[in-house]
Amino acid sequence: MTPPPISALTIAGSDSGGGAGIQADLKTFAAHRVHGLSAIAALTAQHTRGVTAVHVPDLGFLRAQIDACFDDFAIGAVKLGMLANAAVIETVADALERYRPPQVVLDPVMVATSGARLLEPEALAALRARLLPLAGVITPNLPEAELLLGRPIPDQTAMREAIAGLRAMGANAVLLKGGHLRDDGDVVDYLGDDQGVHAIAHPRLRLEAHGTGCTLASAVAANLARGRDLRESCVAAADYVHAALRGGYRPGRGDVVVLDHYGAAPHD
Repeated sequence: MTPPPISALTIAGSDSGGGAGIQADLKTFAAHRVHGLSAIAALTAQHTRGVTAVHVPDLGFLRAQIDACFDDFAIGAVKLGMLANAAVIETVADALERYRPPQVVLDPVMVATSGARLLEPEALAALRARLLPLAGVITPNLPEAELLLGRPIPDQTAMREAIAGLRAMGANAVLLKGGHLRDDGDVVDYLGDDQGVHAIAHPRLRLEAHGTGCTLASAVAANLARGRDLRESCVAAADYVHAALRGGYRPGRGDVVVLDHYGAAPHD
């Protein structure tokens, strides 16, 4: 019998439109030949034109999903996505402290591509206090980093300063995404860890895309689960997202591009 692949767990929100959230995470895990597990922390009614409703399930059921996964699987990494309120964040943090998975990747999802707010305001303090110190790496975009820090990040110099600020706040490592920067040049993401700050650049694609943040974080988690170090995992994940975005398509009536998760699958 073929040995089973390593498993990775996503604790995040479901996207009924299939482009982001749990659905994007599981596609990304599969593309990286990692067995995908999921604990649904929120359900969204969502399509390529926006989010129309959000439902947060019972905390006991969320705990039961997480417990079931850790009870039966060897989990190499956990990816955290949409955690809508402080109670959900506290529940997830308690579970991480109990099970101590070897790798935790936190995508601090706060605002959808459409502009819909996905994190209740009072949850921000809980995210800072409970989850930042538990994550091996956080993967905010610029608006999310601005909310975490409480200050604007207008350029690449400010991005490097923001990484230092987030690490001082408790983050072990930061992969700060530069796609929102108003710049005609390459998209530059910065990874900041104990080894310093490393730039990861790709040509800017003029597309309005859906699910890039979820996909990047889950690709980092998949690579970590497969034994790559943090820098290798982040570079490989950024390359994967760029390739998936280049092959993106529009499955709905909106203008938003959904990533081609399988066409960009790595060959190693």
